[in-house]
Amino acid sequence: MRKLASIQRIWKLEAIEGADRIELAHVLGWQCVVNKGQFKPMDLAIYFEIDSFLPIQPAFEFLRASCYKKTDIMGEGFRLRTMRFKGQISQGLLMPLSQFPQIPADAGIGDDVTDLLGVRKWEIEERATTGGTVMGTLPYDIPHTDEPRVQENPELIQAFAGLEYYISTKMDGSSHSIGINENGFHVTGHNYEYKDDGSSSFYELVKERGYRESMEQYVRVRGLKTLTIQGELCAPGIQQNRLRLTKPEWYVFTIREDGKRVGLKRMLTVCKALDMTPVPIEEVGTDLLSKYPTVEALLARADGDYPRGGKKEGIVIRPTEPIFCPLISASLSMKVVSNKYLLKNDA
Repeated sequence: MRKLASIQRIWKLEAIEGADRIELAHVLGWQCVVNKGQFKPMDLAIYFEIDSFLPIQPAFEFLRASCYKKTDIMGEGFRLRTMRFKGQISQGLLMPLSQFPQIPADAGIGDDVTDLLGVRKWEIEERATTGGTVMGTLPYDIPHTDEPRVQENPELIQAFAGLEYYISTKMDGSSHSIGINENGFHVTGHNYEYKDDGSSSFYELVKERGYRESMEQYVRVRGLKTLTIQGELCAPGIQQNRLRLTKPEWYVFTIREDGKRVGLKRMLTVCKALDMTPVPIEEVGTDLLSKYPTVEALLARADGDYPRGGKKEGIVIRPTEPIFCPLISASLSMKVVSNKYLLKNDA
């Protein structure tokens, strides 16, 4: 689970040219603008990640002018997003531990204090963006599709040592999945399963393309018990349509057969068999560390545009064959979201 608020060490402070009152603090793979003199190198602090939604509390009132949000879904609070000060990107918020007496005295580096401080992830409910009548939460064999950001876990770069890897384009849309198990056929969004009642645009796309029939035949021929296919729905009306599409498209990024994620070659083979479109594969290589040894190098690699000119959200990096990673207690994978994309679109 993502640590929206955690105790971290500030490993470097840098001056900002032309700034008398602020400086740049580095924590994990992130950088934050802080008040000059507020911290010293190697200090511990509470780091709040971007996309955090902070509660209405006196400690956060200084954020009201720039971060206050109120929606029917989320209620009131302060949303953290990527910002720029004096030409420097600031991603997240650093605050002294002393401002939060509820944090235990024996708390240490890496401790997750998200729930303790009442922090939630900023999100707009699916029903407001992709439509559909909700019939329940996700089935057991369709997991959430969140990828860890490299800035949260810079150590993930080292985990790719000696592995063949591939880089795919992070498509800017809405996560949707389809699956078959012993309970039948399922169509879901990021958090919920949808009914087949004509109100889900994605369900209608699935029916139009005959995905259920082709998946049922695929499962039957290969003797599978479960098949899960996950992808990104991109279309006019979703996420400002930054791919500049004229009609909906669904880009597959993960396939699981009998609960196990398949590798790149297998994923492309299955997509071809089922007439599905995989996410674009930008690069396949064998030495990620020599080409992109740092977070900064990966951030530069993530920049770019979609084919029709919209700013690309970023990239996703995975081994060509799945491997378990103890750092994230899941299959090794990481996303790199472009800072240029965030500055342009993170409003």
